[in-house]
Amino acid sequence: MRDRASRIPRGGVLHADVCVVGAGPAGITVALALSGKGLSVLLLEAGEQPLDARAQALYAGEVAPGRPHPPPDSGRARGLGGTSALWHGRCVPLDPIDFESRAHVPHSGWPISHGGLQPWYAKANAWLEAGRYDYDARTALPGTPPLAPALDGTAVQAYAIDRWSCPTDFGRRYGRRLEVAPDVRVVTGAHCTGVRLDTGAGAVRLLDVATLGGNRFQVAAHAVVLAAGALETARLLLASNDVMPQGVGNRYDVVGRYLQCRLAGRVGTLVLHGSGDPQPVLAADGVPCTPRLGLEAPYQRDLGLLNAALRLESPQAADPAHGSAVLSGRFLLQALRREADHGEVPVSPELLGSHLLNLLREPVANARWLHEVAQRRLAARHLPPPLPPTRTRRFTIAVQAEQQPLASSRVLLGAEPDALGMRRLRVDWRHCLADIESVSRTLEMAGLEFARTEAGRLVFDRERLAHDLLQDGPPPGLHVGTARMGRDPATSVVDPECRVHGVRNLYVAGAAVFPTCGHADPMLTLVALSLRLAERLVQRLQPRRAATEEVFA
Repeated sequence: MRDRASRIPRGGVLHADVCVVGAGPAGITVALALSGKGLSVLLLEAGEQPLDARAQALYAGEVAPGRPHPPPDSGRARGLGGTSALWHGRCVPLDPIDFESRAHVPHSGWPISHGGLQPWYAKANAWLEAGRYDYDARTALPGTPPLAPALDGTAVQAYAIDRWSCPTDFGRRYGRRLEVAPDVRVVTGAHCTGVRLDTGAGAVRLLDVATLGGNRFQVAAHAVVLAAGALETARLLLASNDVMPQGVGNRYDVVGRYLQCRLAGRVGTLVLHGSGDPQPVLAADGVPCTPRLGLEAPYQRDLGLLNAALRLESPQAADPAHGSAVLSGRFLLQALRREADHGEVPVSPELLGSHLLNLLREPVANARWLHEVAQRRLAARHLPPPLPPTRTRRFTIAVQAEQQPLASSRVLLGAEPDALGMRRLRVDWRHCLADIESVSRTLEMAGLEFARTEAGRLVFDRERLAHDLLQDGPPPGLHVGTARMGRDPATSVVDPECRVHGVRNLYVAGAAVFPTCGHADPMLTLVALSLRLAERLVQRLQPRRAATEEVFA
């Protein structure tokens, strides 16, 4: 069932067994996983429609001066499906080492294990339409040679792959299931503005809900799940300060801290030797897979390194050393457009000659590549673009690296209120020199292994590394850690069941609970955790519901 918050009677109270705040990937997963289990579910979504502009404006906030973070409203989306409407589709699980308490990573360690999350990881892969849960090229892509066969058995992971979702937009993919589910009520345009605790601060009594049109009502539920994203969940907890002045779940000033986003950038070049192919490959289940490099866990531990993924991307088109007819053709077309627009000749004769030579050496490469691109654009599902062929097998190395969880990296409430009267967010994202140094040493080790095995030549500029990783800021929309999971309330916000410490019926779903970020995009893990949470809620609430029905029978 689907409804609009503007139609709810003003001042009324909606009742449900479970209320889920936020209809993004985490919230929709929890709601549908609870459906059919004998529980009534209320799903509140702030946006009236996908990428709702009016609701989106409430995301606006400020960034602390000097912090290389994009505006708080970038990379996030309100509306049914949430930020999955912007998602590119890369699926990667966290590695076992990411769950460990590592001596060289302060505040690391999850209270659950990688192995314990596997049943939900496998289910999450299906929810994300990413095929079989298999991220090892040896079993997922039998018969396909690894990117660099010579690296097998070295410090560098030789068989790691990424899988690519459609990408799954949760609003489009699961919207109809939500509408026809008899036990799920979706209310759009519903902005949760407060979590109201009982006088003892031990349970959620009511949720305050408002619309941009001025309507206000409340929700009463046996269990409340906040699934509004790492930034907005922290904002809501901090703003709900009528009973606990420092905010719900914030007795020890942890809510909003340990904000992590990963470091990412194009940082060097790799010239591949041998026959390894970096192009996307379709698995037997039709899901495209792409190679990924990184250091094996024992070397991360021995060298005291954070986790990082290295991927091959197209080299810079302006440099003819790539030897690619495709890239030279692209560069020359762009140069001609600039000349037509500005009336100037932007290419020197020497550079022009080098690019023309690339075109002459590979006269059919451009046509073949354009044909392949066209086929992929017409495919039923999104496919990652093929890398342009390069005669020199020269590629750009892109890094996505873990950062240390820092207590000083956080979100806070700003002074300016939004249209609903809630204080806007102030983002104070921080990294440390150890994050940059870890990426540098990872690249050095990978380069040594490529050279030692003659698998290739990896080059990067250590002096430019920090600039390359931070020039665009962290990737938008990949925030984690603001309501971190742990056993100690003094250093975490939720327990291993994702329940807020000290509040018996309040839970958090999504990447906000990650203690550490790893190198992986959070989507697969947050869906797995949401499925796990839904199962725990069923186990807890079904007996209660059965007892209530027996009393009134």
